[in-house]
Amino acid sequence: MKLKRAGVGTKVLVLILLVAAITTLLSLQGQVRQAEEDRDLLSAQVQQQQEENAALADAIVHSDDPEYLADIARIKLGLLEPDEIEFVDTSH
Repeated sequence: MKLKRAGVGTKVLVLILLVAAITTLLSLQGQVRQAEEDRDLLSAQVQQQQEENAALADAIVHSDDPEYLADIARIKLGLLEPDEIEFVDTSH
């Protein structure tokens, strides 16, 4: 049984198809890498938003607690009770 050898045109066609397949594969790898980076960034944003939501939910739950409100007044607004004294560390 004799095998017929491929002609030059067939070899060129196979080479062109091989180059096209490799180029497409490299392009897809780049797209996958970019999609993974986007996914990681969005995952971090989701985590941050969930933490912020938890903090807000905690603030809502404790919104009627006088001690919680006093802590907010001290920390965020710098207010003190009439009998409190604030000490400031100036050694830094």
